[in-house]
Amino acid sequence: LPARSRKWTYANNSRTFSSRIKHQPGDMNAAAVSLGEIVESAVESHRGKIGSLLPVLHSVQEELGFVPADAVPMIAAALNLSRAEVHGVIGFYADFRTEPAGDHTVWLCRAEACQAMGSRELERHAMESLGIGFGETTADGRITLEPVFCLGNCACSPSIRIDDDIHARVSADRFDELIVSLVVEDS
Repeated sequence: LPARSRKWTYANNSRTFSSRIKHQPGDMNAAAVSLGEIVESAVESHRGKIGSLLPVLHSVQEELGFVPADAVPMIAAALNLSRAEVHGVIGFYADFRTEPAGDHTVWLCRAEACQAMGSRELERHAMESLGIGFGETTADGRITLEPVFCLGNCACSPSIRIDDDIHARVSADRFDELIVSLVVEDS
């Protein structure tokens, strides 16, 4: 599966995750690994580096798609930090998720240039049409909506990013077309 649509599962509180990161799409023999193994691997790959907390958090999120609450005390202990310090970093940086995202993430630019060109209206339309707010995922788990404060596409605003693709001059109608294409692509 592409990095943006990795799946995860808890197995009856055993903290076992289905990890597909080292496997090809469609490989149903993906190894189930424990959260402890994922954290240990992330810590070991960054051990001894100054400021290793950020790379460790990125590694865990890369593997699982989010940083589970159960990982926080493990990371804190491994890096000789308090749980509060780890929580503080997760909470400070908007890129870290504590819950899994949908199969696709839609980032809607909220910077001034996009606002001047109608992103507020697009924001309202996106929330209405998806039935979710920022930081939320649709009930079917397909789409997560996130705010972003600049996509660097100011001359072509309003802009949105869907997974790894930036779309310019997005109207409400164009937004709907893009969302429908995601649904069709997944079918």
